[in-house]
Amino acid sequence: MNSKFLTDKVALVTGASRGLGKAIAIALAAEGASIAAVARSEEALKETLEAIRSAGGRAEPFPVDVADGAAVETVVEKIASLFGHVDVLVNNAGVTRDGLLMRMTSEAWDTVLNTNLKGAFNFTKPVGRLMVRQRAGRIINISSVIGLIGNAGQANYAASKAGLIGFTKSVAREFASRNITCNVLCPGFIETDMTRDLSDDLRKKLLERVPLQRLGQPDDVAAVVAFLCSPASGYMTGQVLTVDGGMVM
Repeated sequence: MNSKFLTDKVALVTGASRGLGKAIAIALAAEGASIAAVARSEEALKETLEAIRSAGGRAEPFPVDVADGAAVETVVEKIASLFGHVDVLVNNAGVTRDGLLMRMTSEAWDTVLNTNLKGAFNFTKPVGRLMVRQRAGRIINISSVIGLIGNAGQANYAASKAGLIGFTKSVAREFASRNITCNVLCPGFIETDMTRDLSDDLRKKLLERVPLQRLGQPDDVAAVVAFLCSPASGYMTGQVLTVDGGMVM
């Protein structure tokens, strides 16, 4: 008997080339899922694909700009054609263009909102159609604690991540009757490429805000995503889960 709860399932993960997206894709593959890995370029997905395939899993690359709605529709059609179905959607792709509001350009605003928020809309709509026909599915959106508390210099990022929370709750209500759940994760400060470059002083100040006194690891977030894809979370939808070491309790 196979104990992997995602055996014969297909998981589509955006922003799968590094950081949280890479960890999530690997974690879901470890539970038996075939992975449709999305990033801007196929080359960027190389490490993720190798990690999954070397462990005996299946992963296929699908390069696309998540902000391009027409291109996303085409990619979802390709994924559906190749795999036959999509059972899990993880909207993880995100960017930052930080700056104080009075200096923020319209381009910086639009880039962040179009990737972080519109990107989730662009994938959820066509994948949602597949899940409605299947009468089953799990959608997990990756927000941030910044979407809950805001942050100086990140008005665009905070708006996009707060928007994901409202988007999640609305999708959860619309899709619940079709046995499709939709939940949102708000990670805190996680060890990624962005946080590794922080100065020791800034890192110390960040840790002072975290009761558990450590930065999170990508695997901390990936484990909760896996839980939300498991039978154990079947009665959860529209929920906001923080994975932040107690930062915003």
